[in-house]
Amino acid sequence: MSETSFADLPKLAGHLRSVLADKAQKKPDKSPFVLLYAFNGTGKTRLSTAFKDLGKVTDKNGEVQSRDTLYFNAFTEDLFSWDNDLENDEYRTLKLNPASSFFVGLDELEIENRIRPLLNRYADFDFKISFEFDDRTGKIAGAEVVFSREILSGEGNDARTDEIDGIKISRGEESIFICCFFLAILQLALDGAEAYKWVEYVYIDDPISSLDEHNAIVVGNHLVQLYREAQRPIKTVVSTHHALFFNVLHYELRNHLGGPLQCILKRDPRADGYVLAEQTGDTPQFYHVTALADLWLVAQSGQAKTFHFNILRTILEKTALFLGHRHFSACIKRAADDADGILHQRFVDLLSHGKYSMYEPTEMGDETREYFLTILKGFVERHPFNRELVPEPAAGTKEA
Repeated sequence: MSETSFADLPKLAGHLRSVLADKAQKKPDKSPFVLLYAFNGTGKTRLSTAFKDLGKVTDKNGEVQSRDTLYFNAFTEDLFSWDNDLENDEYRTLKLNPASSFFVGLDELEIENRIRPLLNRYADFDFKISFEFDDRTGKIAGAEVVFSREILSGEGNDARTDEIDGIKISRGEESIFICCFFLAILQLALDGAEAYKWVEYVYIDDPISSLDEHNAIVVGNHLVQLYREAQRPIKTVVSTHHALFFNVLHYELRNHLGGPLQCILKRDPRADGYVLAEQTGDTPQFYHVTALADLWLVAQSGQAKTFHFNILRTILEKTALFLGHRHFSACIKRAADDADGILHQRFVDLLSHGKYSMYEPTEMGDETREYFLTILKGFVERHPFNRELVPEPAAGTKEA
């Protein structure tokens, strides 16, 4: 497996652009793809932001004059915000940010009719989009989405179906709607719609985070279908932490679009940078083994942060699945003072969820670090991983 190191994400993003441009030159009639796998906490979302920022052209005042990347990532959801009708608590709408080029020209492109067939695959609610226009410029000044759902009431001959407007959909349903919204816009770009002729690159980061495994397969299949039917090729990066989604895209792209360049993205703690490792298989190999090697290196160097509990939990879960255990706790070595094995499991549970892992990726306190190292070292001792991946500290080296 060949590996290339990068000092920071902008340099890595520039490399991906060069790779895609080279692939497009060799096969100008097909959309070139880069498929990236990386576990959570590696920097996929920040990479997608660095990638799209390289395509911006600004004037001397810092105003964006042009851009070339249509992207989907965690920030895409920030283009949508709720008006919860706090005064009456009755009629709730989802507002669209009209300043974003994401929504350019949608009023003229029958976007509802493009979104609805996609949404019907995943949800049981309906919607309507309303636009407001600036009389002076004729451009969209505002837009909102009203959601509705059919409710069955009554029994027997009195049964009837009522449609309730202005409902507040769940957070998961909102994510699904936004994903379908993006896929509809992507289809417009691939069809060569005038409003999206500016799109030269597409970067899609984890579009299936709110979907179950069945729907992850459906989204992967449909995404490639959009590119198969494209009227113009567009250079595209897809990054994911979802091994099944990676597998689906591998086969769909290989069978229909000539195959993507596939890579595993890792942090390089020795140089505080990033490593891109090319791989050719249909799954991101035993990525938990690679994650274990990286985690061991971080632990020995004293650079472990609270979010590394996420990676530790992933390693424990994948190993438990491989060995046929029902729960990852079976892979945790019980401490002498914890006969039931509950304490270390609770540490992993607590520190791999909530604000500890997502909102405070800080240095560990001394006591937390001791627990982290104890759990990790106990795991390595109990399971026969290649010791070249997790070598003992060199003589005279002070462990973290």
